[in-house]
Amino acid sequence: MELTVGDSICSNPAATSQLNAQKLPLQRLYAFERERAAMRFLVQPIQGTVREWTWGETMLEVRRMAAWLKAQNWPPGSRIMILGKNSAWWLMADFAIWMAGYVSVPLFPAASSQTMAALCDHCGPVACFLGRFDNPIPSARKAADSFVSIACPDADPASLPAHSLHWNELLATQPPMEESPVRDGMDVATIIYSSGSTGQPKGAIHTFQGLSMMGLSMKPQFPEGLPETDRVLSYLPLAHIAERALIEMNALFSPLEIYFVESLEKFPADLARARSTIFFSVPRLYARFQQKVFERVPEKRLRLLLALPLVGALTRRKIRRALSLDRTRIAAGGGAATPVDLVRWYRSLGLNFIEGYGMTETGITHVPLPGTARVGFVGQASPYAETRISPEGEIQIRGAMNMVGYFRNPEQSRAAFTPDGFLRTGDRGEIDAEGRLRLIGRLKEEFKTSKGKYVYPARIEEKLTLAGVFESVAVFGEGFNQPFVLAVLSPERRATCLNPDGRSKVEAELEACLERVNANLELAERVSFIAVSPEPWTTENGYLTPTLKVRRFALEQRYSSQFRQWELAGRRILWLEAL
Repeated sequence: MELTVGDSICSNPAATSQLNAQKLPLQRLYAFERERAAMRFLVQPIQGTVREWTWGETMLEVRRMAAWLKAQNWPPGSRIMILGKNSAWWLMADFAIWMAGYVSVPLFPAASSQTMAALCDHCGPVACFLGRFDNPIPSARKAADSFVSIACPDADPASLPAHSLHWNELLATQPPMEESPVRDGMDVATIIYSSGSTGQPKGAIHTFQGLSMMGLSMKPQFPEGLPETDRVLSYLPLAHIAERALIEMNALFSPLEIYFVESLEKFPADLARARSTIFFSVPRLYARFQQKVFERVPEKRLRLLLALPLVGALTRRKIRRALSLDRTRIAAGGGAATPVDLVRWYRSLGLNFIEGYGMTETGITHVPLPGTARVGFVGQASPYAETRISPEGEIQIRGAMNMVGYFRNPEQSRAAFTPDGFLRTGDRGEIDAEGRLRLIGRLKEEFKTSKGKYVYPARIEEKLTLAGVFESVAVFGEGFNQPFVLAVLSPERRATCLNPDGRSKVEAELEACLERVNANLELAERVSFIAVSPEPWTTENGYLTPTLKVRRFALEQRYSSQFRQWELAGRRILWLEAL
């Protein structure tokens, strides 16, 4: 079945109306507006102070902004961008866009200038809410001259177009929308652009029904009758599907207080303020938190302390408190598979560590049911996500929660689905007897060495990540005798390398790391050398996605012409600036 959705083709045969209307996002907003009017909802640090909104106060601002947007008389379904770091105004803007009859298009504020300009041109917005940037992007300000810009209260004035309107000024004179409009479950709610880990970002079109299904899929982890209202810290990009589903959609189905972060420098204080009961992060950050603990207490000593009955219990409490996770009932990992040993380590601290799975195109499709989590697995499939493993080992998913297609890209929309309606995830996986899914790696990332052996980079990268000496790693080796590693050292080791003696010490540590890792790999997987990057990989230089995943193809574009030279150098550790 194919239906026209705006400028795109709906290629998802399962995209049919299935949910009760009262479970759709706007209806849930209005329900909490009535039922939780006096309950705290949003907590926003700004300029050294902290502002809070109840549900009633939140919806008053949303209704005022929705009325203003509606009065602009843009065609129904017009696209409005949200460009900024996570904030209370980010969520209120999203809700107002929906109430006014438009489609929200969140963009990653840390995207490159080239990507930002291309996405602005691709989505064709009539307006944009501009928030806070850690690193202002000149091209975003230039592109914003072609549409209405609304500056949120946390926006940096230096990053705004001269003609920008201002949130507080608009609301000061705008009466709130009195009616409570609803949207059909099959209406387009949002276009979510992928983070670009495999190439140019694509805009996945999601309906209101699909968004609700994401929240309902996680509902088992939010039981009724908890002793306290759940609290979450929203700091990973809301422009990404994981944060959008975990934070925004869960807030529409379960009592939730959402705390935000003012800046990277103030992250520890903001995390301590939230004392999250639900904490979500990506493997890279979980590994970094672990490294920080090991800097204070060496790993071997910590292992001994944890093994002692009374001392172990006290040590666990101290570490959880130091990480501001002492009130956390669920620590969740996502964005990529979390190394198994890292999961076990957090569980050894007494944390209920679980993993989930989803994609920009599918929403959150797999979450463990309470009491069924298995280390190394991401849980059972949502009732809205029929899951199978293809003969080639690919995870394929069918259901109304999937995107309906890619915006203005009918060819890739059709290619994304199998003839019988399953979305091709591109991930390799397996399902156990209890229906729990395990991720093995990306199909496109596995490669064959010159010896004819297939290698799965994710397995090697997991072991290297846990070594505690790297900030980022990427394994290559297509057509080479053995795999090799391109890596960024941890910040502490980069600092140590600033003097010659320090570099020699780090090189010896890398040699020992290579020996340990190779001892636990199959012969065909053993790493021949480590090439140390002369610079960190960041979103700004294009080597990390906004969700902190390595952009492998960008590294290949930059370094592939040197791969053979590195191999011929015959050294186990290569310092790239020296070549």
